[in-house]
Amino acid sequence: MRLHYLQHVPFEDAAGIKDWAHDHGHPITCTQLYNGQELPTQDTFDALFVMGGPMNIYDHDEHPWLQKERDFLRQALSFGKAILGICLGAQLIADILGSLVSPNKYKEIGWHPVSLTKAARSNRLFINWPDCFEAFHWHGDTFQVPPGALHIATSEGCYNQAFVYGDRTVGLQFHLEYKIESLREMLLHCSNELQPGLYVQNAATIEAGFPLVGQTKTLLYSLLDTFQDLLKVK
Repeated sequence: MRLHYLQHVPFEDAAGIKDWAHDHGHPITCTQLYNGQELPTQDTFDALFVMGGPMNIYDHDEHPWLQKERDFLRQALSFGKAILGICLGAQLIADILGSLVSPNKYKEIGWHPVSLTKAARSNRLFINWPDCFEAFHWHGDTFQVPPGALHIATSEGCYNQAFVYGDRTVGLQFHLEYKIESLREMLLHCSNELQPGLYVQNAATIEAGFPLVGQTKTLLYSLLDTFQDLLKVK
């Protein structure tokens, strides 16, 4: 299975997704949009991952490549590619599918519990997941669940945490791909966002949650294993 991911800033890469690809013998390539790299043609990959980033999906003036990325994602959807969008990536997909992306009532930064909905319990991608789990969050915006998609997960601070559109497109507001190194990079580059808030943890609390990375890795691998099975590519 040929994998590709879209990266929006230097400090948010595919992290655990790259580890999974290596463990399963899948080649994985990257487009660094922030560096002006050209997007690939649709025939060069089977599954696409759209990573996070600190920008808003409508920041076209500062990040003009966002519109090209939108067009590319729209084409990938039409080609039936397996797509996983995370945080900003999920918001971009939701927008393309006709949903509103807007500021959430609360900023959600740190380790917070996520609960699966009833719809998730019958969805192949999530059927083996626990009803509730700790996940890492770093976002101020949120998406509405796209028309025709399943609402998969929710949290106390952000109602729409995940959706599935069809059987090959997933949007996650939370981060399963982060490794400890990823979390340290976020604290290094985005610590100015750790302003007091109901769902904003401080750096010490975030660091105390580093052992939870093992649990989120298990969930990530479960999701990607099922993606692999859906594509029937070994």
